[in-house]
Amino acid sequence: MNVAQAVKHCVALSLTRLDAQLLVLHVLGRPAHDRAWLLAHDTDGVPPHAQTALSTLATRRAAGEPLAYLTGHKEFFGLNLQVDARVLDPRADTETLVEWALEVLPTAAPASVVDLGTGSGAIALALKAARPLLNVSAVEFSVDALAVAQNNAQRLHLDITFWQGSWLSGASGRFNAIVSNPPYIASQDAHLAALQHEPLQALASGADGLDDIRTIIQQAPEHLLSGGWLLLEHGYDQADAVRELLVKAGFSKVQSRQDLAGIERCSGGQMP
Repeated sequence: MNVAQAVKHCVALSLTRLDAQLLVLHVLGRPAHDRAWLLAHDTDGVPPHAQTALSTLATRRAAGEPLAYLTGHKEFFGLNLQVDARVLDPRADTETLVEWALEVLPTAAPASVVDLGTGSGAIALALKAARPLLNVSAVEFSVDALAVAQNNAQRLHLDITFWQGSWLSGASGRFNAIVSNPPYIASQDAHLAALQHEPLQALASGADGLDDIRTIIQQAPEHLLSGGWLLLEHGYDQADAVRELLVKAGFSKVQSRQDLAGIERCSGGQMP
């Protein structure tokens, strides 16, 4: 089997051509950005051990397992994160939340931000990498997920304060911004079936998917500085409901931001 045949083998298993190329690069020990290499070396032979690994990984991908779990890493906001089944697969749409946080956080003065439910650490690490002077904290309930986030911070040499806990319970002090990509899928939502390989506790949140968002909005005011922002990622059809919750909790300048597909994906508000 040569390189071109290896890619075709994966595509025949119903993988997208991009996923096929990335898996072939992975088993050959090539970087993910080196897709041009595949074209230049399409007649090169694929060693037997790599063929065996590729068949196993392609079958798992065809069964719905995230590509990031198979390769062990995911690019997020320019960072190469290590990820596995202990954490959610970071989505590009979540970069909308990072960009918004960077807009509202002060640049000239010292500022602090906390990322709730940090998972792989994607949001917290992206903020710290983009704004090194930020004082960044990250909270995670899952001990297993927290270990992934801490490992990413150490590997990327980014100084983050981590603690294990449930949202803002146990937090001390006040922040310029609180950001979170919490669970927001309804517990009986049919979409959960397609996400069976990812941790359920990081996905589902009560009958309407808003239980954790309600908790965060309730807790946030006593942990925000005056003028501080609470920014939340949510489901494609939840923007109206989240904005209503923010208004009722006393937030001002309540608004939403669209993701890459033009869907209102994040909502937030400012403490008066």
